[in-house]
Amino acid sequence: MSIYDVKSFKELVEGNSYVGRGIVVGKTEDNKLAMAYFIMGRSENSRNRVFVEKDNALFTEPFDVSKVEDPSLIIYAAMRDHENKIIVTNGDQTDTIYEGIKEGLGFGKALKSREFEPDAPNFTPRISAMIKRCDASYKMSILKSADAEGTACNRYIFDYTSLPGVGHFIHTYNCDGNPLPTFTGEPKRVKIASDIDTFTNEIWEALNDENKISLFTRFINLEDATEERRLINKNK
Repeated sequence: MSIYDVKSFKELVEGNSYVGRGIVVGKTEDNKLAMAYFIMGRSENSRNRVFVEKDNALFTEPFDVSKVEDPSLIIYAAMRDHENKIIVTNGDQTDTIYEGIKEGLGFGKALKSREFEPDAPNFTPRISAMIKRCDASYKMSILKSADAEGTACNRYIFDYTSLPGVGHFIHTYNCDGNPLPTFTGEPKRVKIASDIDTFTNEIWEALNDENKISLFTRFINLEDATEERRLINKNK
């Protein structure tokens, strides 16, 4: 097997009941910018969510407000645009990057002030991506605990030149467990189709039925800036 192999999303998650939250970024076979963000959940608090689009941004919100136990790590802006950049993350570091970019900081420098989530013993990593509309290049990041006690944070930045039909997939956990095992290694190379419905369905159908919650996908035509978006909420 070559390090340059590109697998389908189904191949990457098949048999894995819990990959947590995930980001896919890349370019379609016909050179459109492509991105996806999905959330999964095991607890009632985590499962009580939906995706909502407003003010040209994507947010997680409670499905049933009366059942919210702790909103601090589950309610946030997941995707925001700033000029020619699109930011997508699994937490409120979306706003950290957004404000940092506005102030002239780069992607990595903006994340210097953040670390993994304070949810011991899992210490869920913060995963982030930023995509440039101008050339479809993108960066991805994971901030994760350096040890089982959460005593320090390791920071990883990946910088990609886009290739037709190829994306990268990063997620929070390697698999289910207690505590949950943090994602390891580099973002995975994944195939991206040219049709947004095919792309969306491939991801949604591959995710574990019991644990998947919401999915948002977005295609941008780099020639004329037209967009296509799809949003799926298990809680309708």
